[in-house]
Amino acid sequence: MRPKHRRLYFVLFGMAALGIATALVLSAFRDGLVFFYSPTDLVERPAEPGQRLRLGGLVEEGSVSRDGATVNFVITDLNQTVAVSFTGILPDLFREGQGVVTEGMMQSDGRFVASDVLAKHDENYLPKEVADALKASGNWREGAVDSTENAPQ
Repeated sequence: MRPKHRRLYFVLFGMAALGIATALVLSAFRDGLVFFYSPTDLVERPAEPGQRLRLGGLVEEGSVSRDGATVNFVITDLNQTVAVSFTGILPDLFREGQGVVTEGMMQSDGRFVASDVLAKHDENYLPKEVADALKASGNWREGAVDSTENAPQ
């Protein structure tokens, strides 16, 4: 084998290894990304069943029901609603009318199964994503506290 061919094989092998490494890194980034959706976003751009995402909004009044360890409730951005099911211990501050962010997966039946539920930490705080979604939908109450005003430093 000539040195010229040996170098060519070495360069081709190096490029193939670099391509495989790049594909693995991009795949790892994709698995780690979790996108935020409001209920209106989910209606406009439905998520694929099994796709991991965050869903935020307000817990609709009168929608919380318990079935053993499973809690079913509805999240709304005052335009659209999404049914949510969560099995586990809810945060102490979780209640109807409260801003929440849930993380989980959409099911093929349109129900969202949450693995985590986060509730606001004090009376004036609303998660930034939820506040932005309410502003975008035109349902932001003037005089409401912005999420960055009382955020922990």
